[in-house]
Amino acid sequence: MKNSVFSQKIYSFLLDSYRWYLQTPERCLHQAYDAALKIKEIEDKHFNGNKIDIDSAMYSNSVMDYFESDLKKLLKTVRMRLTELKASRWFLNEENQKAAEKVGIEHPSPSFVLEKLNFIDQVTSKYTTISDQRTSKALVAIPPNLPVEPVISDGNSLIVNTPTLPPKIPIKDPDNKSKVKRKADTLGVLPRSILSTISRLQVELDPNSEQDVIQTFRQTQRRTIISIRFILLLIIIPLLTHQIAKAFVVGPIIDRFRNTEEIQIFLNSEMEEEALVELQRFEEKLKFENLIIKAPPLLPEQIETEMKKRATELALEFRSESSNAIKNVFADIFSVVAFIWLLVVSKSSITVLKDFFDHIVYGLSDSAKAFIIILFTDIFVGFHSPHGWEVLLEGVSRHWGLPANRDFIFLFIATFPVILDTIFKYWIFRYLNRISPSAVATYRNMNE
Repeated sequence: MKNSVFSQKIYSFLLDSYRWYLQTPERCLHQAYDAALKIKEIEDKHFNGNKIDIDSAMYSNSVMDYFESDLKKLLKTVRMRLTELKASRWFLNEENQKAAEKVGIEHPSPSFVLEKLNFIDQVTSKYTTISDQRTSKALVAIPPNLPVEPVISDGNSLIVNTPTLPPKIPIKDPDNKSKVKRKADTLGVLPRSILSTISRLQVELDPNSEQDVIQTFRQTQRRTIISIRFILLLIIIPLLTHQIAKAFVVGPIIDRFRNTEEIQIFLNSEMEEEALVELQRFEEKLKFENLIIKAPPLLPEQIETEMKKRATELALEFRSESSNAIKNVFADIFSVVAFIWLLVVSKSSITVLKDFFDHIVYGLSDSAKAFIIILFTDIFVGFHSPHGWEVLLEGVSRHWGLPANRDFIFLFIATFPVILDTIFKYWIFRYLNRISPSAVATYRNMNE
């Protein structure tokens, strides 16, 4: 009897799973259609039936960020569900459809499916170009006759056309063979300076140039605000997480378990040695002060009493330092988790921040680029960098209550700066030499 009931449950479960599998196309289509309806609802309610424009001046930046986040989620839902619909229709053949009819699943008519798909395409077609730009993250060629360096915003990234950007990727021909333009092909009949002057005059005579400048300034200002805000969040949120976790989560737990006298005072031998040296110095200081002051000499019992009092104080200090080191380990774990979570949920801000730094770096002069490269390489991989790495590693070890392993520190100093120096040189050779050859030449001259 029990076996039959168990078999019926298994059969019921398998039948429900099979029903769910057969209903996958309809379910995916319904979810994609529902997401498109929500996008249409936002357009009708907040943008007068027009496209959701993140550069619209109707709302503040915070409100537009809210709409942008919803739009991204809904478009992602539409793309994922349509992909799932296509895959499920590929696997569901006529036999599956007949099986669906046998188990009581009715498929919608083709006209009903086409009507929903047509509505989804009408809604999402407005954002197709934006999605392609966000997915490919490719540089967009911008006409040279614009007044200033234009900025293209897609809600996730701001693509800046700067004078020193890398060369554009070669466009593939119909035969799928990439053709790279020869240098002679890029030469025109007239010099570039004359062509640029003519283009600048055309821009200055254009009546819409003022609006383009204002729009470009607003986009640049918005990019700067987003970047600075994101940098501050990257700094403030991990620090606040560390302090809050240490004070209210990790701290009480550690203090509860280390509040007994049986718990060892020192986490490692270095702390113990430091305490003994401090106690010895106190004894010598006590004897020295007794010798130079005209007073009766201290008796051995008095010296022992003072030493015992000082030893108790040192024990409390190092017990607190040991507890603090353990708290730092767990609080740092919370900080790392908060930092990673912030990076995961802020992909659009990371793209804007990258463009912001690219704009700043590419806008620097060649001498400034060379100066920054030399400064960073000398600090991290230069002649005096081992001393800095040694101090840094000892500080980290003390922060976590670990003994400073000299062999590990020396091995780290002997390998990591070398690897870092190799990465710097490869970056200079592979990328900077292509982006700004004059900056590489200036760097070599300054480094010599």
